[in-house]
Amino acid sequence: QEEKKQLTLKVEELERKLETTNAQNIEFLQVIAKREESIHQCQLRLEEKTRECSSLARQLEMAIEDAKRQVEQTRERAASRERAAQSKMLDLETQLSRNKTELNQLRRSKDEAERRYESRLQDFKDRLEQSESTNRSMQNYVQFLKSSYDNVF
Repeated sequence: QEEKKQLTLKVEELERKLETTNAQNIEFLQVIAKREESIHQCQLRLEEKTRECSSLARQLEMAIEDAKRQVEQTRERAASRERAAQSKMLDLETQLSRNKTELNQLRRSKDEAERRYESRLQDFKDRLEQSESTNRSMQNYVQFLKSSYDNVF
């Protein structure tokens, strides 16, 4: 009987331990369930953030490609403008060179015309002086003739 009592006490103690262990197991299962739910929520958030990151990465790549395209277009426009400016500068330099050549030709023509006119003017002056000299000589001769006729008559 004593043995039975002890065994009963042991059984009761083991049952209490079993109940305590079951209670702990239930608590652990609840904690595990909460943690699994938390892990599941974290995984969902992680998946959402991963999708968001992927979307942002695609947007960033598109923005980078767009920026590269814009930079290339800007470079092409700048190069085109520079070529146009170089071409215009060459045209202007060519035009300046032609204008300088034409100006030099006009100066030479002007100088030559001035020399010719100076020469002709000097020629006319010489002729005028010669004509005046001849005129004076003729007047002197006429005067001489008048005086001679006066003396003869």
